[in-house]
Amino acid sequence: MTVMRTSRNDFASAVINRFRKNSLALACVAFGVLSFQQIPSAKADFRACNKTESTVNIAIGYRDGADWITEGWWTIDKNTCDTLVSGDLASRYYYLYAVQTDQNGEWDGKAYMCVRQKKFTIRGIEDCVARGYERTGFFEIDTGEQSSWTVQLTEPVEQGTGGR
Repeated sequence: MTVMRTSRNDFASAVINRFRKNSLALACVAFGVLSFQQIPSAKADFRACNKTESTVNIAIGYRDGADWITEGWWTIDKNTCDTLVSGDLASRYYYLYAVQTDQNGEWDGKAYMCVRQKKFTIRGIEDCVARGYERTGFFEIDTGEQSSWTVQLTEPVEQGTGGR
């Protein structure tokens, strides 16, 4: 009977060669799996950021087909942001009304829409008071052809969109 002796160098070379082959195969599999995974796309939303030192309540108005919709209230703490409309923007024009909770600051405009004190979703902008709502002026935002938009609310005493 013949016993074959292998040197340590031969054994080490065999292990290294096997490791290289397995590593190459593993790398090919990993590349294949990763190439089939979808890379998440950027999220398209209408967001509002509160860049003031106060908490702000926000209402939004927009066209939904033939109807006008107003929704509120989002409470946004100081130096934070929140999503008001999720997904790609369906309208070019959006309207905002915002008020600081602990000061007299507000952001308003000349586009009058319906609101109420509690959380709300209201269809239509006509006859607000007759329907039991309040009538409030919103400022207009033209998003152009953008699929997402972020509004930055700054202190109302500063010069800015809708601030006073």
